[in-house]
Amino acid sequence: MKLSVEISKYPLRDEYIPAIQNFIDRLNAHPGLRVLTNTMSTQVFGDYDLVMDVMKAEIRRSYEKFGRAIFVCKFIEGDLSPGAEHV
Repeated sequence: MKLSVEISKYPLRDEYIPAIQNFIDRLNAHPGLRVLTNTMSTQVFGDYDLVMDVMKAEIRRSYEKFGRAIFVCKFIEGDLSPGAEHV
């Protein structure tokens, strides 16, 4: 099963850009995921189990490294990435 996730991170600190960029960079380091970032959010596409495992691990790492943050996520079954065949 494929999964699409839209995620936005809101660090609760003055220096927020490094915390956001670190999270995005770590998502991009995972083979098997397609990660697209724009000014409003990051979108992650891939196999359901892989996406959920990566999200779980990377959100935890983010909290451990940068402290409190708010994550806003939307999950939808299927690959809704640009260029993917949508049925």
